[in-house]
Amino acid sequence: MYMANKSQAPNPPTPDNWDAQLRKGCLELAILASLWAQPLYGLAILRALLSRGGMEVAEGTLYPILNRLRIDGLVTSEWQDAGTGHPRKYYTLTAPGRAKAKEMAAAWTDFSAQMDEIVSALRTKGKHHGDAN
Repeated sequence: MYMANKSQAPNPPTPDNWDAQLRKGCLELAILASLWAQPLYGLAILRALLSRGGMEVAEGTLYPILNRLRIDGLVTSEWQDAGTGHPRKYYTLTAPGRAKAKEMAAAWTDFSAQMDEIVSALRTKGKHHGDAN
């Protein structure tokens, strides 16, 4: 059995990679949303994420998430011959997947509005207490 050694605990995200951690936390919702209109195969999901939101995701990140979503019953997968000479695995949202996507989107909307309110002070012009300039 593997036991984590507390002295070797991973370092918390640094400010240099916090945006990567933020994206990683939102990927499940982004993937479910990309499947909302129609079933897609893996590369098409990657292209949709890039074209719709500028989100560049590695295949090595996408497929484990898709597998977990499939195990959780949120998507199904089916090999289909698309006439390209090799079959592609298409992913489709299930009814529970659609419900989860709606739930996650509502939570995201609330959270992003709260964060927008919190960080709004950072967008205001003028000198504030503690500013170096």
